[in-house]
Amino acid sequence: MEQRSQWGTRAGFILAAVGSAVGLGNIWRFPYVAYENGGGAFFIPYLFALLTAGIPILIMEFTIGHKYRGSAPLSFFRMSGKKAEWLGWWGVFVAFVVSTYYSVIVAWAIKYTFYSMNLSWGSDTKGFLYDNVLKLADTPGELGGYVPGVLIPLLVVWGIAFIILFVGVQRGIEFANRIFIPTLIVVFVIVVIRALTLDGAALGLEALFKPDLSKLTNPTVWVAAYGHIFFSLSIAFAIMITYSSYLPKKSDITNNAFITGFANSGFELLAGFGVFAALGFMATQANVAVEDVASDGVGLAFVVFPEIINQMPGMNGIFGVLFFLSLVLAGITSLVSICETYIAGLSDKFNIPRRTAVIIGVGVATVVSTLFATRGGLYFLDAADYFINQFGVAAIGLIEVALIAWVFRKLDVFQKHTNAISDIRAGFWWKACLGFITPLVLGYMMFGLLRTNILKLHDTDNGNYEGYSDTFILYGGWGIAFGALILGILVTLSKWKRNTHATTDYEED
Repeated sequence: MEQRSQWGTRAGFILAAVGSAVGLGNIWRFPYVAYENGGGAFFIPYLFALLTAGIPILIMEFTIGHKYRGSAPLSFFRMSGKKAEWLGWWGVFVAFVVSTYYSVIVAWAIKYTFYSMNLSWGSDTKGFLYDNVLKLADTPGELGGYVPGVLIPLLVVWGIAFIILFVGVQRGIEFANRIFIPTLIVVFVIVVIRALTLDGAALGLEALFKPDLSKLTNPTVWVAAYGHIFFSLSIAFAIMITYSSYLPKKSDITNNAFITGFANSGFELLAGFGVFAALGFMATQANVAVEDVASDGVGLAFVVFPEIINQMPGMNGIFGVLFFLSLVLAGITSLVSICETYIAGLSDKFNIPRRTAVIIGVGVATVVSTLFATRGGLYFLDAADYFINQFGVAAIGLIEVALIAWVFRKLDVFQKHTNAISDIRAGFWWKACLGFITPLVLGYMMFGLLRTNILKLHDTDNGNYEGYSDTFILYGGWGIAFGALILGILVTLSKWKRNTHATTDYEED
């Protein structure tokens, strides 16, 4: 049995955790979520959600990984046996699904980094993305064959991830994050500075930060804050448990959680400045309101930003290269962390060498990800992303917190373990957040999501998510979300191929 890997330094772990948390969503999702939910006023529920859900769950997951010294499935098994192990595998399979389509978006970013050099997308950036790059099929659910221009960079992305993961935790993941995260920050700061110098930047920043205090009385704004914090910090789908299992015995868990949480939020704030400064410039050039050009997701990154780059008075190509390079760097570090969950799970469950687990895990993920490199790939990506996040990540978070706090009653045990090695003590506030505030808010959010999406089935007036057909939603959305849960339960039924008690866990003496 291989000796469990460890991070070389505390800084290495923090950079890896920050690298996991800081991803594509920080750049293309947070600014628009803040803008839509009260602008400057949104930072009140955002900060409240960070302190009552984000950081408390980070502390809990860091503690689970550190205490039980295993992947998410092994850590949950050591905590409460088979009745908890399935939760770890559920998170692992959710992470697997996310990795298969997340890698494709990174591949697009690589292509656009090169397109930026001579503005290859032309004046019709939307048409270029859908017709030239993705060669998008007409009907959702239609494969339409592979798109070589997407498939080749996708294989490059997986090649990079494979090398990093194959080398190992310290020499691979830690080393890569020591290079990628500082580079990402420098590159993105340059992007932001350039955006702030554009004509109309102040208009964009005013649109983002002008507070609409009336929004604070709207429950959906608070739910949006919790939802974003939840998805942004890489919590509740096995990543942070896995990463923290590589921590040495003397590790300040609460401090690490605060640093990770606030570093992630700091980058999101930086992204808000850069994105809305650029949108303000675009609105000024078109003589329209910022709301007319504001968007998020794929449209913002691969349609709106190329338009902005086209209109810039100078340094267009350099700005474009730096912007899309920042997406590549953020994407790679997050992808590696996502893959590590199922590599560690495979290695622990079936007692196979890490490198064998890398070959199997990355190999299968690469094959599955090619689905999203077909002409119908964008439709599958859109549906999978929505349903696996809403009914995978969020559901796991709700059940994880509820089981640990209310059923397994482990908060006192975790509190004792954490406080024994941390400078900042996890006190009453931590237990209150995990025991009451977080499960109640997540429960309310999950009820609303289930109600909305179930009612939409066969609703001819409002239709399904993005207007997709019932059939496509059932197998391309619900099927994937529930498939991850079913697979997690099935793997739990199999026997462990290793002695799960033969560990160097950091139980109290």
